Amino acid sequence: MTALTLRALRFFSALAGAGGLLVAGAALAAPAGAHQSDQSSATQKRQQFTDGVSVPVLSTPNIRFVRNVPDTAAISGVFARSAPYFYVSSTDSITVYDVSDPLNPLPKGVLANLVFENEAMNYGEKKVDGVVNRFVLVGADLVEYSPTSDPSHLGTFNELLVVDVTDPTNPYVRSRLKTSTNTHTVSCINETDCQYAYTAGSSGQYSIVDLSNLDSPREVGVFASPAARPKPPFASGAGHKWNFDDAGYGIHTGSSGSAVFNVSDPTAPRLAATTDANALSGPWNDFIHHNSARPNASRFDAAAAPSLAKGNVLLVTEEDYENTDCTTAGSLQSWQVTSLDGTPGTIHPLDRINPVDLGEGVSAPHMAFCSAHWFDVHQSGIVAQGYYEGGLRLIDARDPRNLTEYGYVASGLSEVWDAYWVPQRTKNGAATSTKTNIVYTVDAVRGLDVYTVDLPGSTTAPSLLGGPAPAGIGNFGSADPRVTLLAAGLTGLVGVGLVRRRRQRGRPADVIL
Repeated sequence: MTALTLRALRFFSALAGAGGLLVAGAALAAPAGAHQSDQSSATQKRQQFTDGVSVPVLSTPNIRFVRNVPDTAAISGVFARSAPYFYVSSTDSITVYDVSDPLNPLPKGVLANLVFENEAMNYGEKKVDGVVNRFVLVGADLVEYSPTSDPSHLGTFNELLVVDVTDPTNPYVRSRLKTSTNTHTVSCINETDCQYAYTAGSSGQYSIVDLSNLDSPREVGVFASPAARPKPPFASGAGHKWNFDDAGYGIHTGSSGSAVFNVSDPTAPRLAATTDANALSGPWNDFIHHNSARPNASRFDAAAAPSLAKGNVLLVTEEDYENTDCTTAGSLQSWQVTSLDGTPGTIHPLDRINPVDLGEGVSAPHMAFCSAHWFDVHQSGIVAQGYYEGGLRLIDARDPRNLTEYGYVASGLSEVWDAYWVPQRTKNGAATSTKTNIVYTVDAVRGLDVYTVDLPGSTTAPSLLGGPAPAGIGNFGSADPRVTLLAAGLTGLVGVGLVRRRRQRGRPADVIL
């Protein structure tokens, strides 16, 4: 294995299928080994899916499949705040969807954009001369090229793109910026008035970007973060994601755990808290703290028992995507925040869950890419999370000291990278802080899927998966949005679901995903 990770290999393998891609006079051929047997599980599954192959699916009856939108092999997505749009990024495009009817997303515009990998495209908006300008922030890890919007430029490491999506039918690259630190993800501090953004960072540091002029962003400077410090296997350290709460704090996740900063002055962030020593090794951090959320942060009560309602619980994904043993590949975790006074080590672990380890849902031998990944929190306390080949998992975090699985959907032709609760919107289309019971998943095989969920306290409706059993088996037809019951084979599929793969110990260099 080279310094490129499996996901990078898959990306370049897709290019190799056409003999390499000629971009701006430079051939981007796949690295050695990229076209071996390991090369393109996702690509092959995507082809099977688009060819109409129907495969078994397991689901709990509290999740109902509504619709599949197979336009693109989806990697990440994000909702607009002031208008009903959802933006989806793949390795070759960014698509704008009109979600005025959230159960029926409709494509409005597409930007051809070859990129590795933009796994967390982030949204921002601001008024310019009295007009709301909407944009998404795209980070280039290895390579980026937009043949129609910016054909003369080949983007490489540590580069930020500002993609204007104000006109949903005509997204385009508005500006670019080369930064001093890693741009794996780049996040606005305030999505509804995005003046500043922070990069994922690397080597114990991150960049602050000034977006006051969207046509000419600039790097304010480079700042230190304990979350991005070195920890095996990251020899130089790596940051991964900034998540900002409703109380003026930013949570930075990375190779050495999580760090909370007071960002009331976005150009002079102040360290408020860090995870304790548990975040420096397994089982609380085998690889990297990936992303986070602190629900109800404005209600923070340090003295209260851990509770989402009290704003003193930090939810974190610990990703371990390279681990091929699905039962130990990462987890959703809860941590108690006991202080925000600047004292390090005041965030302590409560519980962690890997739902695949519970033996529920599909966990068949083909699965070797199934780590915990991106999640979104509903105000009910139910977390929707992607687990790659492990599918969509719903986690009940109402008791942060006892995380449990609430539901799942998984199939043999699926790679769920992220899950999102659809926000409620005003009559003018602006998103509110309240989430609906609709979940979107972005899937590198299936594209965009739409589900509805029976949440705690709601009336349970009949599942499209059928029957009174606690779990259903069916198949996703790529053309038919309903799921039909297929009872035969339940015992066999669940049986192979208990097959466990041994962990491979090799680790990549400091390329993160």
